[in-house]
Amino acid sequence: MHTLSTRATSISTQLPDDPAKTTMKKAYYLACGFCRWTSRDVGMADKSVASGGWQEPENPHTQRMNKLIEYYQQLAQKEKVERDRKKLARRRNYMPLAFSQHTIHVVDKYGLGTRLQRPRAGASISTLAGLSLKEGEDQKEIKIEPAQAVDEVEPLPEDYYTRPVNLTEVTTLQQRLLQPDFQPICASQLYPRHKHLLIKRSLRCRKCEHNLSKPEFNPTSIKFKIQLVAVNYIPEVRIMSIPNLRYMKESQVLLTLTNPVENLTHVTLLECEEGDPDDINSTAKVVVPPKELLLAGKDAAAEYDELAEPQDFQDDPDVIAFRKANKVGIFIKVTPQREEGEVTVCFKMKHDFKNLAAPIRPIEESDQGTEVIWLTQHVELSLGPLLP
Repeated sequence: MHTLSTRATSISTQLPDDPAKTTMKKAYYLACGFCRWTSRDVGMADKSVASGGWQEPENPHTQRMNKLIEYYQQLAQKEKVERDRKKLARRRNYMPLAFSQHTIHVVDKYGLGTRLQRPRAGASISTLAGLSLKEGEDQKEIKIEPAQAVDEVEPLPEDYYTRPVNLTEVTTLQQRLLQPDFQPICASQLYPRHKHLLIKRSLRCRKCEHNLSKPEFNPTSIKFKIQLVAVNYIPEVRIMSIPNLRYMKESQVLLTLTNPVENLTHVTLLECEEGDPDDINSTAKVVVPPKELLLAGKDAAAEYDELAEPQDFQDDPDVIAFRKANKVGIFIKVTPQREEGEVTVCFKMKHDFKNLAAPIRPIEESDQGTEVIWLTQHVELSLGPLLP
């Protein structure tokens, strides 16, 4: 988790024309809201802009490390060329005898040799180069000097063994390994390290290939680019409690319906008709409430508003178990039709949908208000195994 945030403050600076006068100028620095670390603790200068440009410490061994990386890259390339050369030599052992000197003469006579030497699609670079390094590669071979042991080391301070240790000022082993290029000993030497940017994964519909959510490259505003995700508009159905289910015995199951939108939603539960192509996994008979259900709109502030008056929906206690904000609990009756196996029920959920997006036509041209569309969803619930 990245806890660093940019803080703004005002500092007084001298005017370039008149050093005796000062003016207030806004400056930005980094601060951690968890451990109270600031960029000023390690001597990082404040910036006049809030975005980027923070000073990074210079590693004195950067040149040596870059040379080692180039050396091992060249060594890996040589090993790859050697492996490809061995593979080609193994293939030449099985060259057909029909490829005689006469065939080679015909190839050279009619200019087919240049054709055969043209680069082919998919051929590796090392094969096209004759499976050997280019001319002059040996002259550019990188030479590295082996590391030498130092006979004399820097002596420890005189108060090293007598000075009391403050654990808050000493870095842990994990903190040192997170920065292997510096390995800071004191907490005052800790600098912010680079972190890989985490973005959202692009998600498409499997049926219509519609782009449901696009990746967001700005980490400060992670959100869906396209607000067309079904879970944001379809009422959510969940199982709250399941009784003991037995063969050919009617039981009462408690479900919850949650309204994801901010306006009032009308929901009607319907039983599946005979011959319904979606009703193929049902193993029990279900009786749903015959009346229309009203779901209150989603209100994020209603949970913390104790003075808010609850809405009076005049619910039937035989159908509605409870009601809380945009969630309502309902009863359905289930009768298993099979003697063994999992109990699965299927029914239809019909609800209204209002497109609250801004209309394309001007207001004076649109005579009607927001159009209400009725949608029907197929719901399939797995209620668990059947008891004997």
